Amino acid sequence: MMYKKIEAYFRKHSYYNSAVHVLAGVGIGILLTYPLAGTHPVRWGGLFLAAALLGHLYPLTIKK
Repeated sequence: MMYKKIEAYFRKHSYYNSAVHVLAGVGIGILLTYPLAGTHPVRWGGLFLAAALLGHLYPLTIKK
């Protein structure tokens, strides 16, 4: 049920969907190329992945 709610929210809000998945992609990219990312790449990668996770959880918390 929760997957359907997230999917329905993402279907209706395409820009939000794009932003959340770009954040996840940037986080994964930083973790994969960590020698090139500069100082504290794991922190930055984790930060972007955490933001993407919170973006996926947001549709579950809103009332509708």
